[in-house]
Amino acid sequence: MKTRITQIIERVADVVSFRCRPEQPISFLPGQFAQIVFDPDNLKNKDLNKYLSFSAAPGQADLEFTKKLTTSAFSQKIAAFKPGDPLVVNGPLGSCVFKPEYQKICFIVGGIGITPVISILEYIVREKLSTDVVLLYSNWTEKTIAFKPQLDDWSKWNSRIKIVHTVVQTPPADKTLLFGLISPEMIRRQIPDVTDRVAFVFGPPGMVKATKEACHAVGCIAEKLKIENFLGY
Repeated sequence: MKTRITQIIERVADVVSFRCRPEQPISFLPGQFAQIVFDPDNLKNKDLNKYLSFSAAPGQADLEFTKKLTTSAFSQKIAAFKPGDPLVVNGPLGSCVFKPEYQKICFIVGGIGITPVISILEYIVREKLSTDVVLLYSNWTEKTIAFKPQLDDWSKWNSRIKIVHTVVQTPPADKTLLFGLISPEMIRRQIPDVTDRVAFVFGPPGMVKATKEACHAVGCIAEKLKIENFLGY
């Protein structure tokens, strides 16, 4: 599908969101992703065509995606975006999605794995759903927590949304943040009823593997685990 860039937003250092408007409205489910295409003649070009999650709720005029910028050719294409630039987007894709019948959910994510969570949480807030949510969100430092203002606002507005931040590089100055890697012990403390919840795990493959093992260690069953690896991010 053909779209045009409408806005670029810096979230934190090296993390940007870009919004694009499709020629025709498209529908997607909270948690889905799409293929961003810079080489339409070779869709298998993994260097220039990559998959990014929607980082805003469905039902809006613009689509939003968020990327941690690196030195890759794909990142440099995004870094050069200007409003009005054309962009090809293929999707939506993916089945690791939120369903309104989920009454209790949790997210255990790291870094840029937050993007589909934003789409899901924004949808829950906008639709005024009664879903009970806990987000355990790991980052390197306080300064690398993407979307923190939005997350904190949602938790203030909605008592059913609990946000827990943890950082792993240095102890945080903000003492409301935890310090340390996500572990079975941390999950038990912060999400004591984790086995009653549908648990979403998003992020780079290494983090997802470790988190999946931690979830099994605290008693989560496979049927309640929703897992999406971010490949080639």
